[in-house]
Amino acid sequence: MIGNKGRKGYSLLYSAPLNKSTGFSREERDQYGLRGLLPYQVCNIDIQTSRVLENMRRKESNIEKYIYLGALHERNERLFYRTVIDNIEEVMPLIYTPTVGQACSEFAHIFRRPKGFYVNPEDKGHIREMLDNWPRNDVRVVVITDGQRILGLGDLGSNGMGIPIGKLQLYVACAGINPMHCLPIMLDVGTNNEELLNDPLYLGYPARRIEGDEYKDLVEETLAAVVDKYPKAMIQFEDFLTPNAYSLLEEYKDRILCFNDDIQGTASVSLAGVYASTRVSGKAFKDLKIMFLGAGSAATGIGDLMVSALEAEGLSNQEARERLWFVDKDGLLVKSRSNELLPHNLPYAHDMEQMDFLEAIDKIRPNVLIGATGAPGTFTEDVIRAMTRINNRPAIFALSNPTSRAECTAEQAYDWSNGLAIFSSGSPFAPVKYEGQLYKPGQGNNAYIFPGVGLGAIVAEANTITDSMFMIAAKTLANMVSEEDLSHGALYPPLNIIRQVSLEIAVAVAEEAFETGNANAERPDDIRAAIEKQMYDPSY
Repeated sequence: MIGNKGRKGYSLLYSAPLNKSTGFSREERDQYGLRGLLPYQVCNIDIQTSRVLENMRRKESNIEKYIYLGALHERNERLFYRTVIDNIEEVMPLIYTPTVGQACSEFAHIFRRPKGFYVNPEDKGHIREMLDNWPRNDVRVVVITDGQRILGLGDLGSNGMGIPIGKLQLYVACAGINPMHCLPIMLDVGTNNEELLNDPLYLGYPARRIEGDEYKDLVEETLAAVVDKYPKAMIQFEDFLTPNAYSLLEEYKDRILCFNDDIQGTASVSLAGVYASTRVSGKAFKDLKIMFLGAGSAATGIGDLMVSALEAEGLSNQEARERLWFVDKDGLLVKSRSNELLPHNLPYAHDMEQMDFLEAIDKIRPNVLIGATGAPGTFTEDVIRAMTRINNRPAIFALSNPTSRAECTAEQAYDWSNGLAIFSSGSPFAPVKYEGQLYKPGQGNNAYIFPGVGLGAIVAEANTITDSMFMIAAKTLANMVSEEDLSHGALYPPLNIIRQVSLEIAVAVAEEAFETGNANAERPDDIRAAIEKQMYDPSY
């Protein structure tokens, strides 16, 4: 039999939040029954991080690095986050976009240990009771998906759990949310992906997706259970199909503390990039014409926030909408197509003749082009050259994720525009050298926005998350782009200051909540100090 002291020592080594491995001091090894269970050397967390990086870099593919980092997360939580935070530019693309796309596609095949909470149709009537199985009692951030529209990859069913796991890792690394306060939820309502249904290794509910009232009722019960058990939790909707994304946001945005990152987070980071681009193009934001390729939840979410931003510049609602134009697979959104458009598209259907994408560029002459299609290569050479003909510095945002789905590459944008494009993307691209000039395109990653917004809302104990908060977040982010960043073609600050970015956004969001009466917490004398105090530091 193992003695009590031995059990205590072993349990520490197999508890991810408490394990320090070779970082336990000699005194701790005696105190906790670890003597003899570890090699001689006591290593500080910096030495351990060096070992992690050395082993990670030996892996030949990004998916193998993802698996390796996931295993580290399971055995030593603090070392995992120290590694991520101190090496964010190298590691973030491995734990989130673009690698998370492949990880979700292969989720059932690379599965090691469960890391979240699963709800399926057979759980109806039991969800609140099931939540008591979750071991943490003070959840503050919930990320929930139903896996139907994962990045640009489509319906991945329960494989989509990789998204809530990854998003919450970014909440911790980028904004200092304590991992003890995080809960990833997979609303496993089935899948219509035949390949998954026929895969013997697939781990999800093995049936076609439930729809209609059955779907809505399961969502309602799940959210009600979360709010009942965790009344201070903020809920982030992630990667729902466009109609569901909009209907759920409309249903719950004024009832519970929630937002949809694909709609509102993407909108805010895109708005920040457009704000920053005006410092390069010299054209005032209120005078811009902006064209979107794609008219799903991400694109129209950006449009909705830009309407609010333009109204804040003094334009009427109609004038603001006249600045924004949308093109989908069938061409320009115009009023003659009203019968076939979804409700979120109708406000952007203009009184104009029908035309295709290139014709629309020549006719409308946009200053900014935003891609949110999930269709790679749709910003063709003809498209980029057309934008360059009508703009001294055309702004090109190829936002679709992962990298393989981007509307064009950074190299293509610079090459086809003769180096004049102001380029940004949703997934990272390597620096590009064009005619002696080194461009370092900034990534329009939602991680610049949602962690800070969430942190601010949590600290203020906000009732709701408003469009004003996302506008404030966009302005705060844009103001943190330096002249040096712009000189290298970056519309966003470097990732290595993302915790500072999140802090500034959190302060601004919390101040907005307190000033508008949208907060339940008592206002601290020093909001910044109060937020900094709450930010998780993964040190021993």
